[in-house]
This record gives sequence, C-alpha cells and structure tokens, in this order.
Amino acid sequence: MAGRIRQEDRECPLSRTVEHVGEWWTLLLLHDLFDGYTRFDQFQENLGISSSMLTARLKTLVADGILERRPYQTNPVRHEYVLTELGRSLRPVIVAMAAWGNSRLAPHERSMILVDAETGEEVEPVVVDAGTGRRLDDSRAYVFTSGPAAGPEMRARYPR
Repeated sequence: MAGRIRQEDRECPLSRTVEHVGEWWTLLLLHDLFDGYTRFDQFQENLGISSSMLTARLKTLVADGILERRPYQTNPVRHEYVLTELGRSLRPVIVAMAAWGNSRLAPHERSMILVDAETGEEVEPVVVDAGTGRRLDDSRAYVFTSGPAAGPEMRARYPR
C-alpha cells in the first residue's frame, strides 16, 4: 500500500532522522543556521525559498525541538530562530554531508571548504568511533545489529 510506513521503518533511527531533517530545504536551512543566520528574511533571501515553504519548515523544526523561536523586536513583533542543543548536535552531520559532496569534486571545483578557524588549513572531516578513534567508513568492520527496543522485523533484519 503506497504511503504506508512499515514497523521496521518506524523503529529505524535513520528513518526517524530523515523524517525530521531529511527534506532538502531543511538541510539548507540548517546550513544557514550554522553559518549564523537567524531571521526569516535572511533565510528567504539566501535560499530563494517561498515564504509558505519557509514557514512550514521553520514550524516543523521548532516543533521537533531543533530550533527555538524567540522575539528579537517588540514593535512590531519579530522573531528569530536559534538552534537548540539538539539542533547544534546536527552540525557534524551537515559537515560530513558537505565533505562527502566536496570529495566528489576536483579541488578547483569546490565552492566551499572546511578549514581550521585558527590556522586556516583545510581539514578533512571523518566519522570515528569515540572509544577507539577508528574511522567508521569500513563497512566490514562496523555493522548494525538489533537493539534492545527492536521489534520482530528489525531483529530479523539485524540478528545479533
């Protein structure tokens, strides 16, 4: 049945994450927020997004606890959008996605690079295991397994 969400998908942390931040405009909004943008007009001007789409995306991010909406002006009332702790925790994801995109380009084709703020040297972000420091890009060394809350479908997909 089209549009039906499988139980396995409701349990999957990747599916739940994509549900919250996987929409194209949402990722671009997060990028702008990490660059210091906080106001509706800034987002709209920078992204060229329609006001109705921007309003919907911002409302969803606030409802999901990723952003906080705060007044910055009283007459007339104007609001800004500020990343919550949960929202700030998405920065490594956005950085990793941008780095992945850059890795597919020749150095002279890159319009944006990540650098060390102190030295100005370009850096290569990688995802590592916090305990060992080992890179997680080896699909043979690291695999998913079912967790304690997994239902039958998830346990069948990821047996221990």
